[in-house]
Amino acid sequence: MRNFRALLLFFLMVIPVGAAAQSIINTVHNLSATGPGDVRAISESEICIFCHTPHNSRPSSPLWNKDDPGYTYTLYHSSTAEAVPGQPDGASILCLSCHDGTTALGNVLSRTDDIGFSGGITTLPPGSSNMSTDLADDHPISFDYTTGLAAADGQLKDPTAIVSPVTLHNGRMQCTSCHDPHRDLTNDFLVVSNQFSELCFSCHNRDFWSFSTHSTSTASWNGNGIDPWPHTPYLNVAENACESCHIPHQAGNSQRLLNELAEENNCLPCHNGNVASTNILMQLAKPYLHNVYGYNLEHDAAEDPLALSVHVECEDCHNPHGVSNTPALAPAANGFLTGARGVDQSGNPVDHIQYAYELCFRCHADSPAKPTSLTTRQIEQNNVRLEFDPASPSHHAVTSAGANPNVPSLIAPLTESSMIYCTDCHSSDGAGAPSGPHGSIYPAQLKYQYRTADNTLESASAYELCYSCHSRTSILNDESFGEHDKHIRDERTPCNACHDPHGISNTQGNSTNNAHLINFDMSIVSPANNGMLFFESTGVFSGRCVLNCHGENHSGFNWDY
Repeated sequence: MRNFRALLLFFLMVIPVGAAAQSIINTVHNLSATGPGDVRAISESEICIFCHTPHNSRPSSPLWNKDDPGYTYTLYHSSTAEAVPGQPDGASILCLSCHDGTTALGNVLSRTDDIGFSGGITTLPPGSSNMSTDLADDHPISFDYTTGLAAADGQLKDPTAIVSPVTLHNGRMQCTSCHDPHRDLTNDFLVVSNQFSELCFSCHNRDFWSFSTHSTSTASWNGNGIDPWPHTPYLNVAENACESCHIPHQAGNSQRLLNELAEENNCLPCHNGNVASTNILMQLAKPYLHNVYGYNLEHDAAEDPLALSVHVECEDCHNPHGVSNTPALAPAANGFLTGARGVDQSGNPVDHIQYAYELCFRCHADSPAKPTSLTTRQIEQNNVRLEFDPASPSHHAVTSAGANPNVPSLIAPLTESSMIYCTDCHSSDGAGAPSGPHGSIYPAQLKYQYRTADNTLESASAYELCYSCHSRTSILNDESFGEHDKHIRDERTPCNACHDPHGISNTQGNSTNNAHLINFDMSIVSPANNGMLFFESTGVFSGRCVLNCHGENHSGFNWDY
């Protein structure tokens, strides 16, 4: 026994020059009375005995000095994980003989009585080291890491590409793939530093990651509010990398090991103006918003790109592994939407959108849970994909240039061939507000005011949304329609009374009756005395109406622009 102890001490002390911190003696795994941690024995001087014994070990390798805890563990599960963890085995079950918090630290095979611990501690106290028997919130272990698994997952490295010091044990991922219990080179006994997520990327490959803002940003916490990264020693977004959002043990949200249970709370600690330059949290305090607070655990990363249930979370619109500041021109998706999923113009799900409108189509097109229009129209249609169809008789230029070749009111540089984003109208309001429909003081999350009530007094602010693209001067000078000034200013008829701002589906309307986005608001416009209600285009800058509005019967009212 004396020789064994001497040999162990020799191996503990013979370490590379200048690397004294690599000895177990200087780590919290030294549970002897001389150990540096708060958890240590009262008088026991031996260091290795808490894990190893030269005789009668279980198992024989690595001369383990404890019994198998014998518990059935709750295992990690995720809808996006291809790996199938088994009950802990190999090195992992050895680690858990202390770290599941069930077995007394001083309960070793080589001693008749338990070794006493300072402060009356028996098992590991609650905290980050005590994993409990519930491993659902911990990185999966004890699974076969194979070429087939890597291929099926698509974002894991092939096992042949995993290099030391990260190691697979008998082809399996175990605790010791990431942790070296004898050396604490960095922190948490990691085999390599996880700065810039070096350890994570030893196995994981994430689509789009290398060019994403979360990979490259040097933004750091400004010290206001709550520390967004209390569990890491790193100081900026790029250094934290994966751990900006994920934590490998005791995750708040076990699905995908997110820091916090509520999905938005993994984003907003940085996107509240204290790390990221834009304050999304402030936008979400507005009355009209994508209400991420209203749903919890309803979004699933593996869900159909077509939204089948009502919910909205940050990750429904943004792929956090892909977002960047890369600009784009309409209709292309800019960097903020890189890697997002959606539905294309034909109604087909797409995993990675090319066009920004494909993201909006997830919820606002064919989804059975899509929102309804705020206006009761002559032609009802809540599927914006059909409204914006390039074949539609008229539509705003979101999926293709508009159908009307003559729009004299457009403000340069806009022309009849220009295209726009959904977010040119639906976006956070206010000067300097972040792009995207996070929150607005205006209904329908509009970027600018757009009054729709009858008898609205015309002003630059009342129809600021329209006037951001269409010249107010041109409209009121009747350059587009000879009765605009009379209707808008004199009769106080809102733009929305006649025009459906999205468009009219070609399955319901036609270019004769629904040119120029004509689709009447039925709360303002009603059939004429003859029971008929329609607009008819009779040529360029001319048409006629049959309707009743403001008590005036228009029966074949003809006009020229």
